[in-house]
Amino acid sequence: MTREPWTDDRLLDDWLCDVRRRLHEIPEPGFAEHETQRLILRELAALPPERLEVRTWRTGVVVRVRGDNPRRTLGYRCDMDGLPIQEETSYPFRSRHPGYMHACGHDLHMAIALGVVARCAARGLRDDVVVVFQPAEEGPGGAKPMLQSGILDGWRPDEVFALHIAPEYPVGTVATRPGILFANTSELFIDLHGQGGHAAYPHRANDMVVAGVQLVAQLQTVVARNVDPLDAVVITIGRMEAGTRQNVIASHCRLEGTIRTLSLSAMEQVKQRITSLVCGIEAGFGCRAEIDWGANYRMVDNHPALTRGFMEFVQTSGCARLVECREAMTGEDFGYFLEDIPGFMFWLGVGAEHGLHHARLEPDERALGVGVRVATGYIEWRSAQP
Repeated sequence: MTREPWTDDRLLDDWLCDVRRRLHEIPEPGFAEHETQRLILRELAALPPERLEVRTWRTGVVVRVRGDNPRRTLGYRCDMDGLPIQEETSYPFRSRHPGYMHACGHDLHMAIALGVVARCAARGLRDDVVVVFQPAEEGPGGAKPMLQSGILDGWRPDEVFALHIAPEYPVGTVATRPGILFANTSELFIDLHGQGGHAAYPHRANDMVVAGVQLVAQLQTVVARNVDPLDAVVITIGRMEAGTRQNVIASHCRLEGTIRTLSLSAMEQVKQRITSLVCGIEAGFGCRAEIDWGANYRMVDNHPALTRGFMEFVQTSGCARLVECREAMTGEDFGYFLEDIPGFMFWLGVGAEHGLHHARLEPDERALGVGVRVATGYIEWRSAQP
């Protein structure tokens, strides 16, 4: 493959759309992105090889683009996995994996990351650039084990940044802010075990539907009555399952939900209060309960100086329209990168009618080229700084 597509915007945009569509067809669960990894490795193998080095970790990929006279290593990260959602888009390139869909934009994220590798390799920069294709962002969480694995030994970025598509912003817009951008998150799974029985003899059973309903109602009081009203906290029970049929008293009830907070102290407080409420349900209903906090993600806390520098670059370069946004209660395990490495994340507008995690999400593909030009433009700008 020649270098021409990486320097010609039109050819680059066509290639990005083609790659994105092929990725969209093969969404896979976290740590099972085998077909996705193979596609990424094939695309990398077709790029000019002089500056590139590639490593793999489980289903992830890490690429280093060697600089001419590196003083620092600049990092860029994207995520790879799909979601357990049955696709309902109008695309001719819909998911070929039943029950799975790229409903969070990770297909766009990966295509943009490949574009970043291609452009950085073709243009040649002073500093090294490391691009991370990270598995399992949607769960169980790939960032933390990837960082702990040693895959970045010798390649560890001095700074790192990432983007996430935003359906609510039009194409050509990027949005970010210094400080907290995304919330701390924790999954929540609660199992209640009682005594089943015949519906005609409720006094001989221990109904876990009743216990589960009571617990859901009590959980709603945590935010309203146990958390400082100036703290931002969300507790959502998105799924409740109990029983086998209409005339059998349920012996088991399972609640599945999520917790979002903008501070680590609030997360600890909420978990302590939920534990107390569950213990109360055990005592009050004579049942046995189990709590599983599932995957926990650290907040995305943007480094103030680097974020302001990125915002200055966007404004002065004219590569996109900049919006200084508010923090959001969304979760992203990119927060684990920022725990140890200074950096930031920004929203990339894709102007879609439906939101993230929606079965009909159809991002505007013109955002692919915008994403590559913003990311590589910033890398070039940063690499040229002392």
